[in-house]
Amino acid sequence: MGGTPQPQAWGILPQFWDSAGGFHPTSPQTADAILFAMGAAGEHPPDTQAVIVTRAGERRPIPGPAELMAEDGSIRRVEGELPPDLPPGYHELRPQGSGRAIRLIVSPGACHLPEGLRASGLALQLYALRSARSWGIGDLGDLRRFAGWARTAGISMLLLNPLHAASPGLPQQPSPYFPSSRRYRNPIYLRLEEVPGARRLADRLAPLSHKGRALNGRRSIDRDAVWRVKLEGLELLWSGFRGDPRFRRYCAREGASLDRYASFCALAERHGPSWRSWPRVVGQPGGPAVAAFVREQSARVDFHRWLQWLLEEQLGRAGTAASLIADLAVGVDPDGADAWAWQELLASGVRIGAPPDAFAPGGQDWGLSPFDPWKLRAAGYEPFIQVLRAAFRHGGGIRLDHVMGLFRLYWIPQGMAASEGAYVRYPARELLEILALESHRARAFVVGEDLGTVEDETREELARQQVLSYRLLWFEDRPPSAYPRQALAAVTTHDLPTIAGAWTGADLRAQRAAGIEANQAEQERMVRRLQEATGLDRQAPLEEVIPAAYRALAASPCNLVAATLEDALAVEERPNMPATRGQWPNWSLALPSTLEQIVRDPRVVRLLEVLKRR
Repeated sequence: MGGTPQPQAWGILPQFWDSAGGFHPTSPQTADAILFAMGAAGEHPPDTQAVIVTRAGERRPIPGPAELMAEDGSIRRVEGELPPDLPPGYHELRPQGSGRAIRLIVSPGACHLPEGLRASGLALQLYALRSARSWGIGDLGDLRRFAGWARTAGISMLLLNPLHAASPGLPQQPSPYFPSSRRYRNPIYLRLEEVPGARRLADRLAPLSHKGRALNGRRSIDRDAVWRVKLEGLELLWSGFRGDPRFRRYCAREGASLDRYASFCALAERHGPSWRSWPRVVGQPGGPAVAAFVREQSARVDFHRWLQWLLEEQLGRAGTAASLIADLAVGVDPDGADAWAWQELLASGVRIGAPPDAFAPGGQDWGLSPFDPWKLRAAGYEPFIQVLRAAFRHGGGIRLDHVMGLFRLYWIPQGMAASEGAYVRYPARELLEILALESHRARAFVVGEDLGTVEDETREELARQQVLSYRLLWFEDRPPSAYPRQALAAVTTHDLPTIAGAWTGADLRAQRAAGIEANQAEQERMVRRLQEATGLDRQAPLEEVIPAAYRALAASPCNLVAATLEDALAVEERPNMPATRGQWPNWSLALPSTLEQIVRDPRVVRLLEVLKRR
């Protein structure tokens, strides 16, 4: 296809309006840089026939006579249009006379949403939830124990920070939203005493346990120190591992996906965390040099497979104690495992972020790599499906961070400021149909984090797909009683002030100390919203304000209400302060109380009483 690439034909929006109503045209320089990142050739993208996405019962024409192989293995001849009785699932269409099979994805039409869903939960940063048994960081043993306690207290839903895998080695990435892989998890969350063989090696493990627990002495989490001692302990336990049929079954189920991930980890330990700086011969996952390395280092590759199996087992046990709501990050580390495995499907030379708004006047550059929407579709959406399946496993639901990314993402070309980016459209209808299919298969609901610059039609389409909206007291001008039913109601998120931080002014002081231009007017609006929701005056003590705020949310019609553990403990610091670079301990502050203290804290017990009245 010839001709000059047309930005709009390739999905680049010519302009957008920000959350304050400001108009932002896309500059020719930005559009050209994005087209280059896509490798755009020709006026329009190529018309790929790699995939058809439709709904069960939908009349859908097909290209000529074809053989249809259903997911269950049955085969039938079809012509003209798809049969109306085709069940939801992943099927294959083989047009007559064509050597290429078409992936046929049939969706149930909307995400799973339990009838009459009305529940309350706690949102927690697992790394921050330390117990007397933790090795410097909250782990999956702590999660299982806390989940069991929460259930007895009448709370059955826990919303977790992403547990995505970070790259092995040092330094350890603190942000759970900057993952090396969204398909696999971070071994730093393992409880070593619960690894098979730990009792047999208890005497040799004891000195490491003592060293690990000593890291609980500081509130600031030192991930590098935690990983050093945990890695030593895990290598000890691996050396004594005698095999397990469950491990073999796990490896067989994960197949090539796990093989590739474990190979990346072993290669990263040899060559460094960034695959883009590796020797060229191991830069391609399917190359002969990688195969030779895996043969040579088979024991180390197996070690990384084993770590993921342990995580699967421990998370599964935690998931039996309470309904876990997993958080799915919007993108991946461009130097990490998923970017290496799927490098041909990612747009190079751009990062994703957010345009300027009231909280970040210069915009936000998250440094994450986006999928090229056209290449993702040509791949039959396989990476998206794998990522969703990993997120849905062991949980009652997922939270999609920046759910607008299913519709459009803000791309920032290399060398440009965050304010100079542009939005790129994604095939939202098809992505949402796949999301609905995986949601039904997992029998798990979906919450979409639809905050910031969101188009009205985006929220309308999400509602039609039964994706729960995200309604924050900080942002809503209406009282909680007027919130929509199909939503999760909360006061704040990990990126925004806690109730204590806003009410006392501590968050403003912290922003100024971190060198951020604090938006005092916005925080004053937050305080006014608290007053309006609670009916309390400005002199009310904090211990009355927090339960009153969640009492108002609990009375809302929303399907779900979630309180943060930071609010339950009246913590002034937020977990993350965007736009800070080293001036704030982002993602590295443990809660000021241990798990043992939290379950006895009268403030927490009082708040749970408010929540469980729903």
